[in-house]
Amino acid sequence: MTRFVITGTDTGIGKTIFSAALAGATGAPYWKPIQSGLEEETDSEVVKKLLPLAPQQRGTILAEAYRLQTPASPHLAAEIDDVTIDPDALTPPPGDLIVEGAGGALVPVTRTLLYADLFARWHIPVIVCARTSLGTINHSLLTIEALKSRGVPIHGLAFLGDPVPDSEAIIPGIGGVRRLGRLPIVAPLTPDNLAAAFAANFDLADFQ
Repeated sequence: MTRFVITGTDTGIGKTIFSAALAGATGAPYWKPIQSGLEEETDSEVVKKLLPLAPQQRGTILAEAYRLQTPASPHLAAEIDDVTIDPDALTPPPGDLIVEGAGGALVPVTRTLLYADLFARWHIPVIVCARTSLGTINHSLLTIEALKSRGVPIHGLAFLGDPVPDSEAIIPGIGGVRRLGRLPIVAPLTPDNLAAAFAANFDLADFQ
C-alpha cells in the first residue's frame, strides 16, 4: 500500500511539488485536509495541474475537509473565518493515499492540537521534506525530534533543491532516518519534467 503523510521543515519549501510528484509516480490519491487561503492557487489545484496527463495515470484529488478563506495557520484562519475545526473530520480515508500537511510539523490545527499530534493519531508513515539551503540541518533535526517524541513513524527524508552533500548526509545520520532522495528544482515545472526528475532521483520501490 502507498500511504504516506507529507510534512515539511518549514512553509514554502516545495512539499506540494514533492506530493504531486509522488502522487503522479504511484497513482495514489492526494488529500490536503485543511486549505488555508483561497484567493491564490490552492495546493490541490497545484497538484492536479502537475499530475500526469494520461487519464490512466492521473491520480485522484480528494476534497479538502476544510477550505478556509484566510491565508494563515489553520488555527487562526479558522477563528477569523468563524469555523470550528473538528479533529474527527480530519481522519484520513482508507487505502492508498498521499496526505499533505500545512507548513511544518508543529503548525497548530487548533489552539490545542498540532499537526504532529494528528500524525501521531493517524500512525501513517511520514515523509519529511527538507530544503537543502542554509538552516536546514537545525530545522530538519528539530522536526525529526518532534515527530519521534510523539511516536510518529518516519518513513524517510526527501530533500528539495540544489545538491548539498554534507547536509544530505549529516541530517539522516544524526536523525537516524533514511535519505529517500533529492528532488532538484524543476524548470519549467511541467507534469513531464516533474515526473522525469522524480524518476531520476528516487527509487519508486521505496514508496510501495
